[in-house]
Amino acid sequence: MMKTTASLKPADVEKKWIVIDAENAVVGRLASFIAMRLRGKHRPDYTPHVDCGDYVVVVNADKVKFTGAKLTDKTYYWHTGYPGGIKERTAGKILGGKYPERILEKAVERMLPKESPLARKQMTHLRIYNSAEHPHEAQNPETIAFASLNAKNVRSA
Repeated sequence: MMKTTASLKPADVEKKWIVIDAENAVVGRLASFIAMRLRGKHRPDYTPHVDCGDYVVVVNADKVKFTGAKLTDKTYYWHTGYPGGIKERTAGKILGGKYPERILEKAVERMLPKESPLARKQMTHLRIYNSAEHPHEAQNPETIAFASLNAKNVRSA
C-alpha cells in the first residue's frame, strides 16, 4: 500500500489524439469539455504542473450554436492601445466573418489558467477547423461523440 501521491513526470505521459465534431454544439459546454481534455483533468493520474492533456482536433467549428440571445447580445471587446480605442464585435458577426473558429478558440483559452506558460503550451495542442476534414489522420485520432454525452450539448436551431 502506497502512502504517497503518485505524481506524473513529463516523460511518463501518453498523449492521445481526439476528434470532436462541433456541429450544432453549444459553445460554452464544448469549450469546457475541450479545456478539461487539454489540461488532462479527465485522467486519474492528473498532475497540475505537468502537461498531461490530449491533443484535441475540432471539426465544423463554424457551425457551433449559442443558447438564448447570445448570438446578438454577446459582445467581444478589445482595445487598440490608442485613447478611445475600444472596439467591439458581436458573436454573430464573428461567426459570419472570415475567422469563425476564433469564437471557440477564445472560449477555450479563457477556461485555461491565465498568464501561464503551461496554459500557452496546452493551447498549442488544440487544432480547430471549419470543415469536416482535418490533416491529422496519421495520428489515428479517437472520435468522441460530444453530442451524445448529454442532451443539452446540442442545439438544433
